[in-house]
Amino acid sequence: MGRVAERLAQLSVTLPDVAAPVGAYVPALRDGDHVLTSGQLPFVGGELPVTGLVGAEVSAEEAADLARTCTINALAAVASVLEGDLDRVVQVVKVVGFVASAPGFGGQPGVLNGASRLLGEVFGDAGVHARSAVGVAALPLGASVEVELTVRVRD
Repeated sequence: MGRVAERLAQLSVTLPDVAAPVGAYVPALRDGDHVLTSGQLPFVGGELPVTGLVGAEVSAEEAADLARTCTINALAAVASVLEGDLDRVVQVVKVVGFVASAPGFGGQPGVLNGASRLLGEVFGDAGVHARSAVGVAALPLGASVEVELTVRVRD
């Protein structure tokens, strides 16, 4: 078991199977020494556990948990192009998060902390990243949060 797999186990995180794309794209793609993921929704067992606008139907705390789930799914997508070996991740470069936000909701950075904290717990200093937290009117399938990652990897 690799270092990252061991850390995930300590955190009681199991990487799921990569969700099938809901369009004409791939979940993750390697470009040189980077892996970029498509936006990942918070699927659990093929279902969205919660839908709706954050700040109305979904609390900021629930949304932060959803961002964490999106990030777990994004890590599964990264692993899928690295033969399952997340120890090859050298640095999490950037996280982009979209939050389906009720009018007036401005807590997107707090929601995305759910993603950022997990990456720090898993990768330590290599999990420190640049980030964008964007409020949007709607996301695919009524999801509340969507997260995409860019990571630098080694062979």
